[in-house]
Amino acid sequence: MTSRYIAVDWGSTNLRAWLYQGEACLESRQSEAGVTRLNGRTPQAVLAEVTEGWRNGSTPVVMAGMVGSNVGWKIAPYLPVPVHFSAIGEQLTTVGDNIWIVPGLSVQRDDNYNVMRGEETQLLGARTLAASSLYVMPGTHSKWVQADSQQVYDFHTVMTGELHHLLLTYSLVGAGLPPQQTSPGAFAAGLERGLASPAILPQLFEVRARHVLGALPREQVSEFLSGLLIGAEVASQSKKFAGQSVTLVAGSTLTARYLQAFNACGTQVVAVDGDNAFQAGIRSITHAVAH
Repeated sequence: MTSRYIAVDWGSTNLRAWLYQGEACLESRQSEAGVTRLNGRTPQAVLAEVTEGWRNGSTPVVMAGMVGSNVGWKIAPYLPVPVHFSAIGEQLTTVGDNIWIVPGLSVQRDDNYNVMRGEETQLLGARTLAASSLYVMPGTHSKWVQADSQQVYDFHTVMTGELHHLLLTYSLVGAGLPPQQTSPGAFAAGLERGLASPAILPQLFEVRARHVLGALPREQVSEFLSGLLIGAEVASQSKKFAGQSVTLVAGSTLTARYLQAFNACGTQVVAVDGDNAFQAGIRSITHAVAH
């Protein structure tokens, strides 16, 4: 393959880029110019700025994430599952000279409507780093993905991270709170509650009632809520996938929290760093492009 190439993870609020020579990362850069924060600039201009000094006319650029959405550079179609892993790197959308966007994945059935962008690239990498039948990818929108060594079969999304943010920022649960503090104890208490009672709607107001009545320090509401939501997610989804091996794909903070939840359920998990998975995945796509 071409020995020098650029990988880009371009989301809604942030952009990260890596310059590679073969398997070696020469340099990485990041920007807050996510596709919803271009501030009047074109995606072409932002990419040129972020990769300044990296490109000549033939340097391949492979991008994944919301850059391929209807608010991004150009829509990269969703590939419906079941889909072979190899198809992800074979059906790229061209947006410039040697510049491509990775497709997303979709599910469209009466019992499940779902889409993903960006996670499919992490999935490609995670498959090579720690193959599994179930990949759990926590974040703003957590993905639970069923796959084998060749294909992605199905996936579900749980809005755990976004719900945490919305409740703390815009609802009565977080109204008038002081700055929040890290508290392993409050997280563990919330986790125990969420795991025990994953039907979460009746419990959300209890988070406010706990601190109003003095049972939860006001500085620890975020931690208790995080535990409650993660516990509910893991308990409810684990029932669907009992007995399957799990590969957890996340950054260090979320990995620690989800491992705590899975351990409490007695589920054995192999953890893979999300950045490492993304880079391994996009490298495999770039190899496919070059061949």
